[in-house]
Amino acid sequence: FDSLLPLVYEELRRLATRHLRRERDEHTLQRTALVHEAFLRLVEQRRVDWRSRGQFFGIASRIMRRVLVDHARARLAGKRGAGAAPVPLEEYLAWEQGSGAAAAAAELGQDASPVDFLAIDAALTRLHALDPRQSDIVELRFFGGLDIEATAEALGISAATVKREWALARAWLGRELASPP
Repeated sequence: FDSLLPLVYEELRRLATRHLRRERDEHTLQRTALVHEAFLRLVEQRRVDWRSRGQFFGIASRIMRRVLVDHARARLAGKRGAGAAPVPLEEYLAWEQGSGAAAAAAELGQDASPVDFLAIDAALTRLHALDPRQSDIVELRFFGGLDIEATAEALGISAATVKREWALARAWLGRELASPP
């Protein structure tokens, strides 16, 4: 724990910033709290065969998404969904084919609308049931900020497969999030 944290802390903070940039302005979970909660959950992972840096940060991103989803569920528990913002998916998934995390971050900008993490989580859960690899690609690309090559390396597949599956997953998610529940 003591030796790992300094090595990954700044990258986890950048990852948390990407996640929180998509949240509403009045979000009560701070970046540091998100990093710490995710790191605590990461060190509890016992059944992971750690293979690469990309895999580590992909799992960290998935855990951060889970923390934000849990936070959103707790916040909305008494409201039963009141106040959830619609997701303008075009802003978030209209990436050029093969664009990396830096280009994606620039496209999203800091003034992008907040993401409805509950809707995205539900859609990703449905996608995972249909195609786990596409779900993993979305996790790594969208939430983890990995480029095509890093995603391919983390999943042990070719870059061409990542590009093809990424395009299919984006189209499927666009349809799912655009249609009423």
